[in-house]
Amino acid sequence: MQRTKKLAETTNSMDKTRRGFFKRGAIAACVLALSSMAPLGMVEASAAVGKAEQTSLKFGFIKLTDMVPLAVAYEKGYFEDEGLSVTLEAQANWKVLLDRVVTGELDGAHMLAGQPIGATIGFGTKADIITPLSMDMNGNGITVSNAVWEELKKKLPMKDGKPVHPIDPKYLKAVVDDYKKQGKTFKMGMVFPVSTHNYELRYWLAAGGMNPGYYAPAKGDTSGTLKADVPLSVTPPPQMPSTMEAGTIDGYCVGEPWNQQAVFKGIGVPVATDSDVQKNNPEKVFGVSKAWADKNPNTLIHVVKAMIRAGYWLDAEDNKNRMEAVKMISKPIYVGADEKVIANSMTGTFEYEKGDKRAEPDFNVFFRYNATYPYYSDAVWYLTQMRRWGQIAEAKPDSWYIKMAKQIYRPDIYAAAAKELIAEGKMKASDFPDFAKETGFKKPQSGFIDGVVYDGSKPNAYISKFKIGLKGNDKL
Repeated sequence: MQRTKKLAETTNSMDKTRRGFFKRGAIAACVLALSSMAPLGMVEASAAVGKAEQTSLKFGFIKLTDMVPLAVAYEKGYFEDEGLSVTLEAQANWKVLLDRVVTGELDGAHMLAGQPIGATIGFGTKADIITPLSMDMNGNGITVSNAVWEELKKKLPMKDGKPVHPIDPKYLKAVVDDYKKQGKTFKMGMVFPVSTHNYELRYWLAAGGMNPGYYAPAKGDTSGTLKADVPLSVTPPPQMPSTMEAGTIDGYCVGEPWNQQAVFKGIGVPVATDSDVQKNNPEKVFGVSKAWADKNPNTLIHVVKAMIRAGYWLDAEDNKNRMEAVKMISKPIYVGADEKVIANSMTGTFEYEKGDKRAEPDFNVFFRYNATYPYYSDAVWYLTQMRRWGQIAEAKPDSWYIKMAKQIYRPDIYAAAAKELIAEGKMKASDFPDFAKETGFKKPQSGFIDGVVYDGSKPNAYISKFKIGLKGNDKL
């Protein structure tokens, strides 16, 4: 039976979804009535984590397809199963979203993986933010305007009349060099200074020999454009296509559906996905303030349980539920884009030049490959990129990187939620890492476009491998 839904929109156009408060009383009564009849093991499992300290919650998100675990946890009733009444509310941009988590206007949010890290180390908004769950892997693309594509395509190797993928960024460098000769600046957009998109775009450009510029916070310069061959600017995700169409930027890196939107509108061509840049990169996380987490430890575990189930449902049986998810988030209250645009990437394909649709089964990953587990090594990678581009102004020892990662990423909370799901019979131990042996550090990772191998336990050795970027005791 399809679950009844109630949807409402705020007068200031912030879209919301709500679960009725009246249901909580009925659910609580049912739980009390059934507890005397339930098997002892199930009752004990449910009692292992106490009742939620706060049951009425508001979570924020940005209109991107990777907010979908929140939508699924709401629409499939997983939050309700945990005794939670949740409101989901779209936010204007990433800064507003973070600020509202810090002030307590939001209890938690769909966040850029770099946001809890940037906030904790004090780059931009200073606040103690933690993450107990990674929401997804991959999901981004790099798109250029039609004018850039026409010049770029002339330089690319072709096979069967189509460009060879992944496209090596050295070919874009040739276009950028042509711009310089004409006295023009080649500009690109990304969504936020501590976004995955910023670091991925920088990584891709640098792999092609282009310097995307440096930050110099000690000098009061947070533009990120010092010494840039290709200066980058911030644009909110839904505005990317129109900003490029207006000629303000020549290309951008953004999450879906805003790369595929450029294809559908006929204004641009994606040239790379983030899995081309960094295979199975961590993308979004669920973030809360440390103060809120300390005050509501049980509530947070219940939230994580619901969101783990959502990620599992999204990847179950070779993505069989993806079209249902596409229909779900195409609603204006969530992403508000055409179903066809969202499905173009969400269902395991990705369209580059119009008509050039290719299989990308892992374009969005929400559970497999332990995608929901908050690995320390993922946090360390973001910190290395912050140092590489000057957001961390001075050299830090390896121990500092690891200490910060453990302060922000909280696999202990994740493990508590996962063990509850296993005890309740909702999931299996084999669905998760072996918590008794898990260190929080992945094995050295390859799959980067420049061939550099990443070992999260040796951050400074990793940073030193890059030809472009700060390393060692470098300062600006």
